Amino acid sequence: MSPSTPAASELDQYDFDLPRELIAQEPLAQRVDSRMMVIHRETQTIEHAHVRDLPDYLKAGDTLVVNDSKVIPARLIGRRTLTGGRWEGLFLRQDESGVAELLCKTRGSMEIGETVTINDLEGRDQGRLIFLGLGEQGRMLMRPELPEPWFTLLDRCGRVPLPPYIRDGQMVDDDKKRYQTVYARVAGSVAAPTAGLHFTPELIQRTRSAGMALVAVTLHVGIGTFRPIQVDRLDEHRMHSEYGEITSSVAKRLQLTRSEGRRIIAIGTTSVRVLETAAARAKSLSPDRVIDEWSGETDIFIKPGHQFQAVDGLLTNFHLPKSSLIVLVSALAGHQLVMKAYREAIAERYRFYSYGDCMLIL
Repeated sequence: MSPSTPAASELDQYDFDLPRELIAQEPLAQRVDSRMMVIHRETQTIEHAHVRDLPDYLKAGDTLVVNDSKVIPARLIGRRTLTGGRWEGLFLRQDESGVAELLCKTRGSMEIGETVTINDLEGRDQGRLIFLGLGEQGRMLMRPELPEPWFTLLDRCGRVPLPPYIRDGQMVDDDKKRYQTVYARVAGSVAAPTAGLHFTPELIQRTRSAGMALVAVTLHVGIGTFRPIQVDRLDEHRMHSEYGEITSSVAKRLQLTRSEGRRIIAIGTTSVRVLETAAARAKSLSPDRVIDEWSGETDIFIKPGHQFQAVDGLLTNFHLPKSSLIVLVSALAGHQLVMKAYREAIAERYRFYSYGDCMLIL
């Protein structure tokens, strides 16, 4: 290495070159037709299958854990009422008083008390938002001018907040259905828990008929899921916080699964974050507990060296380079095996990211 060549950082180990044409821009017509790479950790081997084959790789008694968070139409388009300047906002969360945090784009700064006129999907005016000030990281604090629940306003005017690598974030009508899991129940995410996009009611029924159980936890996916790690050392990364929940009945079911020597298979990295957060809490209260009910904010950052307490397997999509998600997957399957799998996925022309194919780690 020459003196002018910088040393590779720890984060560089999670980098890879992806041909742009492998980034899926549309979902497949049939969800279960997506390809599924199967990674066997014990033998360090890789197989190629399809999502419809999932029950063939599971065992009777396994419990699958999905994330039932529902993607909200969080992207708003409008104009500054006084100047007519273009304004765009992404709803992130609201407090108990109805004041919301939005990630916004507009030219110039806004004055406190200034309003934004919101348009629906047809471009018609649908009310105003009042700017109340700036919150953390420069996010705008806003509330509707007229009393109206945020989710009602978003349902009427919001657009599906696609990640920027899908059509530059521009929604088409089909995204309303396809960028949502079939079991989505609790509104709150600004990005889909994408591993679950592969499931259909028929596939769920097949897994249950084969003796597997399926339970749901909740993690509302935040904007941080799109952002790459910005530091060279993983220990220096500050993980974003997201709200999650696991109920008492689900925790009891998972405790029983583990006590019977059965496996817990997480569907998506978001489910992993809930499970491992709840497991850490349970262990702090009693070393005999696998998992407890829990709700609250979690900023858990799962990286190599993490001792998994409640996850035995994982179904997950292929993730962005240098992201916290590929680091999490490497913590479970091992860095070398994961990067080998990614190289093979590229060679085999797998489809990547939210609307792409997936891998099953066992």
